[in-house]
Amino acid sequence: MNGPHPLLHGSRDPEQLFDTALRHWGGHDDAWIFGYASLIWRPEFESIEDRGATVYGWHRALAMRSRINRGTPECPGLVFALVAGGSCRGRAYRVERSRVESEMRRLWCREMLTGVYDPKWLPCRTPQGVVRALAFTLSRRSPSHTGALPDEKMVEILRTANGRYGSTLSYLVETATTLRNCGIRDRDIERLVALARRHALTA
Repeated sequence: MNGPHPLLHGSRDPEQLFDTALRHWGGHDDAWIFGYASLIWRPEFESIEDRGATVYGWHRALAMRSRINRGTPECPGLVFALVAGGSCRGRAYRVERSRVESEMRRLWCREMLTGVYDPKWLPCRTPQGVVRALAFTLSRRSPSHTGALPDEKMVEILRTANGRYGSTLSYLVETATTLRNCGIRDRDIERLVALARRHALTA
């Protein structure tokens, strides 16, 4: 990583967070990564197995400001994060031990440029048993956590926010489609897609 990013979150150094995540992995076995939104439909890392997985104590929420990937500093968008409370169904991906450090580097370049997430190793329940997986969580105390937004504000963001990977609207729709294809019901996401349709933002 080439120096601090201009939108770095305070003293949260992504390199230190990377080293901490590697240390907590331990290096003795393959590593698991939990995907709950775009990591399912655009993982950009190499895995040798994936399973349906559920994390308890955390839920998926479109409640993190995005000033790079799905918005700009002038017009922030939103992305999903794991926020404390409830549960979340997603996918767990197994990365071969010899590739863990290099694949996590790729993840960091995408997810942790600004150090906004709190990477945590969380127990994930899968059909084959519980695995410990790296997940990108967000503290409610983070300045990037929006909390619940009124529908009027959500519609404004879905209509206008666009970043280096595209719009917040396309991100929402792609996530909704992927989860549905995986057999995962997320009523909050379905409500947001219905809201976008009512305002003629999507078909």
